[in-house]
Amino acid sequence: MNISTFAKLTGLSIHTLRYYEKLGLLSNIGRNASGHRCYTPADAQWVNFINRLKATGMPLRQIIDYARLRALGTPTLAARNRLLCQHRDALQQRLQQDLEHLHALEAKIALYQQQLNKVADQ
Repeated sequence: MNISTFAKLTGLSIHTLRYYEKLGLLSNIGRNASGHRCYTPADAQWVNFINRLKATGMPLRQIIDYARLRALGTPTLAARNRLLCQHRDALQQRLQQDLEHLHALEAKIALYQQQLNKVADQ
């Protein structure tokens, strides 16, 4: 598929896709006879994984490191696993902190609701 179709499919801009190529996140993108980029479903799966890593807070530098390891193949499986495990652990910690913040907000909202009910009963 061409770059504009791929951009729509992945939710990324054409500029971002070209930037990802420059960074090495997207490599070995095929070209058609006219020299235009030609993306595959496998490219879409990879970009979706990149988007997921970004959405979970992985820094771009780490995503680039992961992509570099991925490009090196099977000998890097342990390193890639370690990188993803470290990210998972950081994400779990962040989720726990967010849950604590949510509970504090819920407690404050419950307090306000009690006060509003008292005012309404008067």
